[in-house]
Amino acid sequence: MHQTLFSRLFTLIICMLPFLAISQPCTTLGQTPATAFPVCGTASFTQDNVPICNTNEVYVPGCQNGTTYENKNPFWYKFTCFQAGTIGFAITPTDLTDDYDWQLYDITGVNPDEVFTNRTIIVSGNWSGSSGITGAGAQGTNNMECSSSPDDNVNTFSRLINLTVGHEYILLVSHYTNSQSGYSLNFGEGTAVITDPAQPHLLSVKPDCDGVQLRVKLNKKMKCNSLTATGSEFSILPAGVTVTGAQPLNCNGAFDFDSVLLTLSGPLGAGTYSLLVNDGSDANTILDNCSTALPQGESMSFEFIVPQPIYADSIGTVGCAPSELHLYFPKRINCATLDADGSDFVVTGPSAVTVTGAVAQCTDNFTTMVTIRFAAPIVNRGTYTLTLRTGNDGSSIIDECGIEMPLQSLDFNCADTVSADFTYSLSAGCRQNQLTFTHNGANQVSSWNWTAGTFSPGRNAVYQITVPSTSTHSIKLQVSNGTCTDSVTQVIVLENEVKADFDMPAIICPEDPLQVVNQSSGIVDRWTWQFERISTDTARDPAPVLFPTTNREAYYTIRLRAENVTLGCADSIRKTVRVLANCFIAVPSGFTPNNDGINDFLYPNNAFKAENLEFRVFNRWGQLVFLSREWTAKWDGTVNGIPQGSGVYVWFLRYTNRETGQHVSQKGTTTLIR
Repeated sequence: MHQTLFSRLFTLIICMLPFLAISQPCTTLGQTPATAFPVCGTASFTQDNVPICNTNEVYVPGCQNGTTYENKNPFWYKFTCFQAGTIGFAITPTDLTDDYDWQLYDITGVNPDEVFTNRTIIVSGNWSGSSGITGAGAQGTNNMECSSSPDDNVNTFSRLINLTVGHEYILLVSHYTNSQSGYSLNFGEGTAVITDPAQPHLLSVKPDCDGVQLRVKLNKKMKCNSLTATGSEFSILPAGVTVTGAQPLNCNGAFDFDSVLLTLSGPLGAGTYSLLVNDGSDANTILDNCSTALPQGESMSFEFIVPQPIYADSIGTVGCAPSELHLYFPKRINCATLDADGSDFVVTGPSAVTVTGAVAQCTDNFTTMVTIRFAAPIVNRGTYTLTLRTGNDGSSIIDECGIEMPLQSLDFNCADTVSADFTYSLSAGCRQNQLTFTHNGANQVSSWNWTAGTFSPGRNAVYQITVPSTSTHSIKLQVSNGTCTDSVTQVIVLENEVKADFDMPAIICPEDPLQVVNQSSGIVDRWTWQFERISTDTARDPAPVLFPTTNREAYYTIRLRAENVTLGCADSIRKTVRVLANCFIAVPSGFTPNNDGINDFLYPNNAFKAENLEFRVFNRWGQLVFLSREWTAKWDGTVNGIPQGSGVYVWFLRYTNRETGQHVSQKGTTTLIR
C-alpha cells in the first residue's frame, strides 16, 4: 500500500513539472526587455533551446476577449531605425508544429520594462493559434492578429511594419508550445534600414590613479563576445607596459558594451602614451553589433600624471536668493567621504549663512559635483566665501585616487532681491488725465518693463501715459537687476471727469411734487439746479418742487449744471417733465381714428398712477377687439390691421391705485366715429 501511494505521488509530481517550470521567472540573458539581443541589419538569430519561463502578462490591443496573453518562454530583440520604411521578418520554428507568437513595441525614450505597463507603445503583433512560420511580411493582411484556435487557420503573418527614423524598437518572441525546441529569426524584407551607419571609434582613454588600468570609452556599443579576456586587441606605445586583461563593463547583464577596463602589466610612469588598436588573438579587433570592426591601427593619446591633491575648480551659476550652491571638481570625489550634514563646508559673507547639508548624485560611489544646501536663501548683495574644511568625520573630502583635498576657499557673488512696487501721481484734466508711474530703482535694478494694455510699453524707471479722465487701467511692472526679478500689477480707477446727470419721472400729476435724483459722476464741487421759473437750488440733492396748478397739461424743463471749480471743468444736462392737467382716470365716450392727430385713439386717460391695469374693448357681438395692460397702449380702431366699423363698443377697465392701494373696476361704452 505504501508503495502504491509513493507511485501515485511520483506520478503527480512528474505531471506537474511542466506547470511548475512555466511559472518560473525568466532569468536567462535575452529573456527580459532589459537584456534584449541587439539586432543590426539582416542579421539572423538561432535559438537552439528556449528556456521555459513566464514573467508577465502582456496587453494585446483589440484582443481582450477573455484571453490571457503572456510573454511565455520569451526572447527579446532590440533595434534602431536609421532610415524610415517598412520592415519584415520571419520566425521559423525548429519543429514546425510549434506555435510561436510575437509583438513589437516602440520604446523610444521609455524604459524597456514599460512593455508590460504602457499600452500606447505597441506597434504590431501576431498571436495566431496556428503553428509554423510566423512574422511580418507581404503575405500579412492585418496589423494585429489575435489568439485563435488552430482549426481557424488564422494567418500567422501580419503585414509589413512601418518604422520611424530615429526610433528604438523591441520585439518579443513568445513560445506558446510547452517545449524547449528553438527557432531562427531572420530580418530582411522591407525598405527600412536598421543597420547602424556609424563606424566604431575610440572616444576617450583615461588612466586610473595608480596607472595600472585604463578606462576606454567607445563611441558606440560593441559585441561582448568580440573582446578577448586578455585585451589582445590593444597595445601601449611606447613599448614597455603591455595590456594583460580586458573587462567590458555591463556585459554581465547585456550583449554589448561601450566601456572597457584594461589591466596593464605594470604601472605607468608619468608621461604621454598612445593606446593602439590591433587584431586580437581571435584575428579581429572589437566588433559592433553589425560586425563592423574597430579600425585596426587606430590610436588615441593619453597622459598619465602622478596624482596630486585636487582643488574644487568652480561654483555653478548663482541665481537669485540662492538656497544652495553647485560645487564642481576636476576629478571624481569619493561620495563616502562627503558629510551629509555639510560640515565639510562653511560660508561667510555680508550676511550669516548656515550650511545644513551636502548631497551628490553618485555613480559607483563617485561624483564630480556636490550640492551644498543652506538653512535659508541668501538675499543680501555682496561677495561670499565658500571654504572647504575638515568635516565632522575628521577629514576633508577625498578624491577617487584616495588623496585628501587641501583646504581652500572660493568666492561667489550674490545679488539683492528686488521689488517691483511702484508709486504714481495724477495730473487731472477735464477730459484727460496724465498718469506718471515711478519705480525707486532700489537694489541695483537695471531693467524695467511697463505694460498698460494697448499703450506703448516703457523701459525706464519713470513711465507716463495719457488716459481718459474716467477710465480703468491695469498697470504691470517687471524689474530685474540682472539676477533677481519681480513683477507687480496695480489696477488704477479714475473717475474725475464731470458728467452731469439726474433721474426724474417723465410724467407727474399736478398735485405731486417733482423729486429729482442726482446721478452725476466725477469730482464735482458746485451744483446749480434750475426748475424753469419756479425755483433754483445749489444743493447736490435738491428738495422736491411743486408746480403750480393750472388745470391744463404743462411741460417744464429742469436743468442741472455740475462744476469742478478747481479744474475749471463743467457739464450740464436738461430734461423735460410733463405735468398732467389732472390724474382722474377716464375713458372717452367716443373717438375718431381718422389719422388727423385729434382724438385718434381710445385708452384710459391719465392712468399714470394705475398699477395691474387691464383695459378690454368688445364689439356689439361680444368679440374682444382690444386688450392692453399698459395705460399708454392705445386702440386705433383696427383688429389685425383691419379698420372696424362705426358704432358703439363696450369697454372694461380694472386697476389698482398706486398710492391708496384701492382696487377699481369700471365699465362703459364708447362710440367709434368714422
